Amino acid sequence: MSNMLPRMVTPEYDMIVPSSGESIAYRPYTVKEEKILLIAMESQDEKQIENSVLAIINACIISDIDASKLTTFDVEFMFVTLRSKSVGEGIELTPKCKACDERNDIKIDLEKVKVENLNDVVDTHVKLTNDISVDLKWATMKDRNKDLVKESETETIINMVCASLETVYSGEETFIVADVPHEEVVAMVESLSSDQFNQIVDVLSQAPYLSYNLDFDCKKCGESNSIELKGLVDFFQ
Repeated sequence: MSNMLPRMVTPEYDMIVPSSGESIAYRPYTVKEEKILLIAMESQDEKQIENSVLAIINACIISDIDASKLTTFDVEFMFVTLRSKSVGEGIELTPKCKACDERNDIKIDLEKVKVENLNDVVDTHVKLTNDISVDLKWATMKDRNKDLVKESETETIINMVCASLETVYSGEETFIVADVPHEEVVAMVESLSSDQFNQIVDVLSQAPYLSYNLDFDCKKCGESNSIELKGLVDFFQ
């Protein structure tokens, strides 16, 4: 007779990584892993929530993959998919009415969450001058964990641009940004003109993102509300 209590056997599922189209295997998260998320949610700290999400994904993905190296929209979509299989397709949110600020209890269907701009063709090669151009990449969760958010919005945007630079071409020379000291990358970005900087920001603004259209009539004033939930944090209101 065994002296150990039984452990639950969890089912396995497949999902598609949005950016690559790769099929990967995963299991729903357990109470042990959900506890990590609940503690992070209670803190209301965005970085702690993101770190807990990464930890849960890395624990639940059976295929050989490092979630921190995936794009932010990959990670967000994968977590929503995980959550729908772990706690059910519907989750309760309490968005505010835009007219009277009343909180409304709304249930959303996680199966209907999608990645916007995913199939749009975006040219991520930006020509800055006749001799200098850059290739951009969509930011990964590893990039976000580099403490990109600063006290000022301008510094935050500069850091986001730095994290999104993949390759720099200068005349006959090619620089892989990951191999360049961060200080040099920042110095280059800060040397851009406003027009050059905005060229890059305009491309990055077209990045795919997690989206769900939430429509409801306020229970207090009857105002019709239409809200687009964008990004993971919006799904933890």
